[in-house]
Amino acid sequence: MKNSLKQIFVCNSCGSIHPKWLGKCPDCEAWNSIHEETVQKNQYQQNLSGSKADIKPLPKVEEKLERRLFCGVPELDRVLGGGLVVGSLILLSGDPGIGKSTLLLQALNGLAQRGYKVLYASGEESCTQIKLRAERLGSLHMNILVTNETNILAIIEAAKVTRPEVLVIDSIQTVYNPELPGSPGNVSQVRECTNLILQNAKSQNISTFVIGHVTKEGNIAGPKLLEHLVDTVMHLEGDHSSGYRILRAQKNRFGSTGEIGVFAMQGHGLVDIPNPSSLFLDQNKKGCEGSAVTITMEGTRPILLEVQVLVGKTSFASPRRLATGFDTNRFTILLAVLEKRAGLYLSTQDVYANITGGFKIYETAIDLATAAAVTSSLFNKLLPAKSAYFGEVGLSGEIRMVNHALARIQEAQKLGFEKVFIPAQNYQLEQPHILKLVEKSEHPFFVIPVEHINEIVHKDR
Repeated sequence: MKNSLKQIFVCNSCGSIHPKWLGKCPDCEAWNSIHEETVQKNQYQQNLSGSKADIKPLPKVEEKLERRLFCGVPELDRVLGGGLVVGSLILLSGDPGIGKSTLLLQALNGLAQRGYKVLYASGEESCTQIKLRAERLGSLHMNILVTNETNILAIIEAAKVTRPEVLVIDSIQTVYNPELPGSPGNVSQVRECTNLILQNAKSQNISTFVIGHVTKEGNIAGPKLLEHLVDTVMHLEGDHSSGYRILRAQKNRFGSTGEIGVFAMQGHGLVDIPNPSSLFLDQNKKGCEGSAVTITMEGTRPILLEVQVLVGKTSFASPRRLATGFDTNRFTILLAVLEKRAGLYLSTQDVYANITGGFKIYETAIDLATAAAVTSSLFNKLLPAKSAYFGEVGLSGEIRMVNHALARIQEAQKLGFEKVFIPAQNYQLEQPHILKLVEKSEHPFFVIPVEHINEIVHKDR
């Protein structure tokens, strides 16, 4: 047995294998991520004798309809692309205590009430703890089966015996394959267990949720191969103090990538928020300096958010620039553009920016609203009432076009806004549709094209 084992060096970040220890992984360039593991010599050897590939011309491939199961949690179904695809493998990640197990237990209850049998395999909580949470959430149902097993082979065998439509494994870092050396959670165990779960999901047509831990940097723990193997990667994020949770699809083979679902954490579980724009703008009843509304796209959903900026005289040798909810580096570049191209004197000013509601925005369409908020705070002057802004600001101060402009405008009109400042290029491309939208509006509604940042900064000054 001893001769059948060998030592390898595996990167915990990307899963690559190396013949010796290295301080820096040459594949993913991560430092101090390579660790020694003991494996069987024939574990990675492939026996190609007798194997035969099934080859077909592409037009001859039979089409299969994607049958979906509705979880009874509308925001989760939305992120999944319209429901849970039968036989799919979904990875759900998030910070500890953010609500991953709560969300899935509510989804399992919705499936159980529709007559589907579900199996919950938890390696982190006892069956008693799961029952106590289910009682608090009102999710007790006879179709929900639970087990504390962490042996992946035993879990798969239990799934073959009970034949559930949906399987949840909580979490991938706690299960292990007894046929492999190493403790649960190491790269080899995570990789091989995920492969077994994937084969079981596809062969048995069992829709499977896998919960994954995250590192202190916020990345999914384990090899990057884990995210490549699954069909869908979802991340649950949010500020623990705000009470709001955002479920974001980072990868989806059966739906739109970048789709989000918004929840409010209550005592009885996560509550769907079907219209997050109206929720996050409720506190924006009274206008104040340094506040502007932007329209961002999350997947196919336009959401109106408030950008708040505070400009004040610095007491340090170099002024501070701090942004919460979007990229600080891009915020610093935007301030440099405002100083160089629009003539704003910010060299002696501290500038702080924040996105309300705990949202994190990854697109550049927030630039125009941020510039308007900086100007408003610097000159202590209110922006036009019921106005919204979106557009990317270039380094020369030009306003560049963004995607889904018409959907953003329609969302602003639906929520009662009267003015929307948009890039001039978007206005030219969508002008016929915009004019029809303005004509049919039941309240005063104006769409204003903007070509340069000066048109916002020096407006009505």
